[in-house]
Formats: sequence, C-alpha cells, structure tokens
Amino acid sequence: MAKTLELFRKAAPALRAPVAEDGADIWELVRACKPLDENSMYCNLVQCDHFSDTCVVAELDGEIVGWISAYLVPKDPETLFVWQVAVSPKARGLGLGTQMLNALLKRKACADVKRMQTTITADNDASWALFRKFAKGHEAAIDSEAHFKKAEHFRELHNTEHMVTIDLGERMRKAA
Repeated sequence: MAKTLELFRKAAPALRAPVAEDGADIWELVRACKPLDENSMYCNLVQCDHFSDTCVVAELDGEIVGWISAYLVPKDPETLFVWQVAVSPKARGLGLGTQMLNALLKRKACADVKRMQTTITADNDASWALFRKFAKGHEAAIDSEAHFKKAEHFRELHNTEHMVTIDLGERMRKAA
C-alpha cells in the first residue's frame, strides 16, 4: 500500500471534464469517501452528461481519484455552486481539491463567474479547510451563514448546511 501511495504522490493528476461513462466510477468514489452524501448512480451519470462543463474528474494512472460536481446557479450565472468534492484516500495530501477548483474557474463555461458557493456542515473540517485555503489563494473574501437548517429543512435528520460564499469579483477584476 505504501508503494502504491508513493506512486500516486509522484504522478501529476490529469484533470478533465467527465463523460457519461465515468458515472459509475464516480458513484463508487463518492461511496468510498465517507461521510459524503451518496447520490444515486443515475444522478452521477446525469451530472457527467448534462453538467460536464462545470464538473471535473481527476485521474491518476487511469483511475478516477477526484471529483467535483458543480453548476452555474440558474438565477445567477455569475455564481458557481460546488455541490460535492470527493478525493480518494489514495490521492489525499496532493492539494487535489484546490487543483480541481482552480481548473473549473479556467473553463470557458466559468468565464463570467464572480462568486463560488457551496454548503458545508459545521463539523466538516476538511471542506472548511479546502474552501478557506482556496479563498486565501485567490485573496478572496469568504463568508458563511446557516442556510439549509436542521429543523426547518431536514426534519432533524441532517445537520444544518452553511452557505459558504467566496467573492471572486476582485480577483476577476485584477486579472482583467
């Protein structure tokens, strides 16, 4: 196992848009990344097929080891909503989450993006760390507030999800 991990850490991940044939592998990756919420395999298939311009897959040695599902908010196309980030235990420690987020921002579909949003439960330290690191790397303001509430939206079955907003507007204006 240590030898396999070392090989993964030496290789550079290939980042690409997903294709429909990736759906089942992505579903398995998400299932292996507890405590991520699992969607149906069909949901992952549709994400790969319909939202490939705003989703990203990371591969090492032909194996999918990273996945971000995201979409442009229909009522606000300047906002990219990141639905889910999954990184295989085999590829952790490579900064893969940040690499995938950066790759998304470089896509033509995201040319007008000024904000990135996601929801995170208070106890999800890995996600908080990823998005804080991403915001810091872009010298961007980050804000959060309770959005989908445990009692009001989840019938006490799921912890409150905090809407995290990263204002990329300044970064975008500086790059122009």
